[in-house]
Amino acid sequence: MDSADAPGAMDEAVRRKVLGLVGLGARGRLVVIGVDQVRLAAVKGKLQCALVATDVSRHSLEKVVPVLRARRVEMVEWPSAAELGGAVGRETTAAIGIVDQALARGIRGAVAGAAPAGDATRVSR
Repeated sequence: MDSADAPGAMDEAVRRKVLGLVGLGARGRLVVIGVDQVRLAAVKGKLQCALVATDVSRHSLEKVVPVLRARRVEMVEWPSAAELGGAVGRETTAAIGIVDQALARGIRGAVAGAAPAGDATRVSR
């Protein structure tokens, strides 16, 4: 994750769409929430993709990002843990893992269709 990218570069409509999809996924139990749960789901091979907040502690990122990369889980870097948490009914969360294939496809499509090169919120492997 590059700290040189400017947060907030994503179109507001796309941000709302992705957060809305994540919220629906949380209500449908199609996501796992929090660093430990995302890490565990990645190890078990259940994750389709993950959203990771870039404004959390280095320790939190070090717990989850290497596992996601090792398991080749696509990551969508998100600039705000508060935004991610708000989408799933929490104050903040460092990571959200998507376990449903269709939901992951929708999130990837929304991000890829609107993210210009160098955008702060992007899909990476």
